[in-house]
Amino acid sequence: MSASPIDPRQVLAAAPMRARQILAIGLCVALNALDGFDVLAISFASPGIAADWGIDRAELGVVLSMELFGMALGSFVLGALADRVGRKPTALACLAIMALGMLGAAHVGSVVQLAALRFATGIGIGGMLACTNAMVAEYSNDRWRKSAIAIMAAGYPVGAITGGAFVSAFLLGDSWRHVFTFGGIVSALLLPLVLLFVPESVGFLARSGRPDALARVNRALAGLGHGALGALAIPDAGTAAKAGLARLFAPDLRRTTILLTLAYFSHVMTFYYILKWVPKIVVDMGHAPSAAGGVLVMANVGGLIGSLVFSALILRLGLRGVMMAALAMAAVMVVNFGRGAADLSGLSLAAAGAGFFTNAVMVGFYPLIAAVFPTEARAGGTGLVIGVGRGGAALGPVIAGFLFSSGLGLLGVSMAMALGSLVALFALLALGRVRGA
Repeated sequence: MSASPIDPRQVLAAAPMRARQILAIGLCVALNALDGFDVLAISFASPGIAADWGIDRAELGVVLSMELFGMALGSFVLGALADRVGRKPTALACLAIMALGMLGAAHVGSVVQLAALRFATGIGIGGMLACTNAMVAEYSNDRWRKSAIAIMAAGYPVGAITGGAFVSAFLLGDSWRHVFTFGGIVSALLLPLVLLFVPESVGFLARSGRPDALARVNRALAGLGHGALGALAIPDAGTAAKAGLARLFAPDLRRTTILLTLAYFSHVMTFYYILKWVPKIVVDMGHAPSAAGGVLVMANVGGLIGSLVFSALILRLGLRGVMMAALAMAAVMVVNFGRGAADLSGLSLAAAGAGFFTNAVMVGFYPLIAAVFPTEARAGGTGLVIGVGRGGAALGPVIAGFLFSSGLGLLGVSMAMALGSLVALFALLALGRVRGA
């Protein structure tokens, strides 16, 4: 008698986590940590760039945003591609783009060249964010899925903190180009690890419709430490062809897609104001570039602690409720940062407080997105929300730069930028309760 067909997603959802699942998720955390460092590399380097090339705040704001524009394009285009060709090949392509872009940035000779390479690097970073969110959701069992995704998102400040420790040493010699060399080398070193230890999503493989789907699913299950299936139940039958933009705006997903995108767009304006402008603000107060890097590291230390606290809270409390509370506090703490401080200790504490709440909210978006979108649209949905949302990330530093150049002080700019978190709060209120969140 032939074996009964089994949906491989249910195998992973119900069984205890295996060591190989944890390893694959750990590598996704490392990839997100690399994203965190790569995005902030330009922030760490910005005081040295401004000094070397004599650019003003408005021009620097544009340069600071270029990889964010690239991230918007990469999230949208490559996130949708990952739903069609697979998570793993898309992630490997993104990692290669990031390595080449970072290494190239270490050898540029002008602002235009740097901006172009940061845009290209951002394409890889944006696609990677969409892939890792989908992969972690699809590697985890039901019990640990939300926390695993939140931990993956917490990799972002880990990358910034770890990279910042190296960067602070580099900046002591004003060698800002070494920041990009470091990021490029680490990106290249991760390529073989992802190739060997990160399998394709079993959900993606099962609905691929290929004649060898069962064999490929069993290889992926083995890569995650699970046994082989005798027969394959095709998940989401008839939905694979619908993957893409149209699926995200189908009647059952349209409202959620729009509100989540608005919330993410608004909050990342606030989030990246802190992450992109802290070093330049601190240097303009008369402190050394290495000290400015230290304040940014403290903002990310606060972000890491906020991520971990958030991950623990969502095991006991509703995800949406915790996110809304964190959004309210994020707005308060960004305004508090804008009040300034008399010394580096005070600035570091204010930056850490802002980082704690702004990053906790960023962590919350990823499990929320994964809970909302079905398998056939998960990477594309993540890509759309993050891709359009990264428009807010790109606009945040630019708007702040023009506000500073117009004569508005630190407190005024901080109050204006804190409004993004409040808009996101009202968007989540309008969203209402979401199944799985």
